[in-house]
Amino acid sequence: MQPDRVVTKPFVLAVLAEFALCVSIGMLLVVIPVFANDELAVGSFGVALAVAAVSPMLLVWQPIAGRIGDRKGRRILIVAGALVAAVSVAAYTLADSLELLIALRMLTGVGESMLMVGAATMITDLAPEARRGEALSLYSLGLWGGLALGPLLGELALGDDRFDAVWLLAGACCLVAAAIGLLLPETAPAGADESGSWKSRLVHPAAVGPGLVLAVTVFGFAGLGTFAALYARELGLDGAGAVFLVFSAVVVATRIVGRQIPDRLGPKRTSGSSLVLIAAGLLTIGLWNVPAGLFAGTVVLAFGQALAFPALMTLAVNSAPASERSSVVGTFTAFTELGFAVGALSLGAIASHVGYEGVFVICAAGPLLGALLLARITASRPAPALDAA
Repeated sequence: MQPDRVVTKPFVLAVLAEFALCVSIGMLLVVIPVFANDELAVGSFGVALAVAAVSPMLLVWQPIAGRIGDRKGRRILIVAGALVAAVSVAAYTLADSLELLIALRMLTGVGESMLMVGAATMITDLAPEARRGEALSLYSLGLWGGLALGPLLGELALGDDRFDAVWLLAGACCLVAAAIGLLLPETAPAGADESGSWKSRLVHPAAVGPGLVLAVTVFGFAGLGTFAALYARELGLDGAGAVFLVFSAVVVATRIVGRQIPDRLGPKRTSGSSLVLIAAGLLTIGLWNVPAGLFAGTVVLAFGQALAFPALMTLAVNSAPASERSSVVGTFTAFTELGFAVGALSLGAIASHVGYEGVFVICAAGPLLGALLLARITASRPAPALDAA
């Protein structure tokens, strides 16, 4: 049996691998829109395409990565995914057109999806069943810590349009993730490769309901991620680095202080509360069109997002056996990209008609839809788990 501990050496290493990748993602989050707008001159819809180009590959590859993780193990996903991301991001230095940038961003999505699924599944393998929500909350500190630091590093490296410096530094962060992955043990349950269950679980049914709710919560973050940099400048700020720092800091603080909320309150009730907070935050950003409104709404939005992911993933993972856990994680996390892709692409067209503030108001409808979907999900007891190898 696994000891009743959440923080172990493999847990810390998995968090650090995710952190290194997310530093890279955070750097790109604030620099890609500026590069597409200023260097490639592609307009609002082109900016949205450049930002969201990773999402189709993440959407497709996360379920595939889940199958690989159940068949071949979690560690190979982390190492190989980080290497693919490193090479593709460094190749942004060659991007002189929107088409080439999109192609490279799609390749980046393949690498990101592999590492994310491998690391998240490893965390659920390591976590005691009764503390799985807590483990996922702590694990996400690597993600949001990276997204807090990444934008600041990205804008610092960018300086006076030093885009190549940003791409190379972001690629180096992915190489660090690969090196950390080499230090990780394998945690896949013994015998999972021979079970054959992976063959029929490309889209795992246990993850569909919680995943759809996750998708509509991410819809709002798509608006923030795609247009925060440009909206902040419209409001008189120098950029969105501080906005993403506040967002990530609130998420990190919530998942430290409130890490036991999903387990104590219950994943379904926690998810419902998060939907209310997300809607309130988006409405604040859209209706209070001053820097204070942007930051206040970001705080409320971040609080809701901090609770949503660990609660919804716990709902999904608890409904499947350990031998299919990677497939559940792959399917569930793919819904993140579905929400982001639909959000970024549709909101790119909407922004030209209603402005950036109108985008955030429209995004607030997503959590309301999520509440209707959540009401139809039956909370499950944890499935029997196999000991990790």
